[in-house]
Amino acid sequence: MIFLALALTVQEPTAEDCRDPQTQVEMNMCAMRDFEIADRALNIAYREAVAAARADDASIDRQYDQRPTSEEKLREAQRAWVTFRDAHCTYQGYGEARGGSMEPMSYEVCRTELTRARTAQLRGDPAPAQ
Repeated sequence: MIFLALALTVQEPTAEDCRDPQTQVEMNMCAMRDFEIADRALNIAYREAVAAARADDASIDRQYDQRPTSEEKLREAQRAWVTFRDAHCTYQGYGEARGGSMEPMSYEVCRTELTRARTAQLRGDPAPAQ
């Protein structure tokens, strides 16, 4: 109950707060904030990709092509990708700090990185050099 009361008193960090977070709680919150920003960009790119797939599907002659539509396959791929991202990042968080105060940050940083990469992929951006 005390933890819940403390959690409710912690305020959302601002962009300025996240320039130089000083505590692990601040680092965790800033990592979560970064993920939320990346996730909003992903949602926009996904909606655009669905619209493009739907437009492509409009030219399918369903009399001769009964395979799933591009939109259906995109939705299937996205659901699988979200499942992969979250499981992979949980695994990564465990490997770096399982049970520690840093685990949430590790999880969110991983989700942010993978989400940004998926956003670029949906937009058709070239893959970054490794």
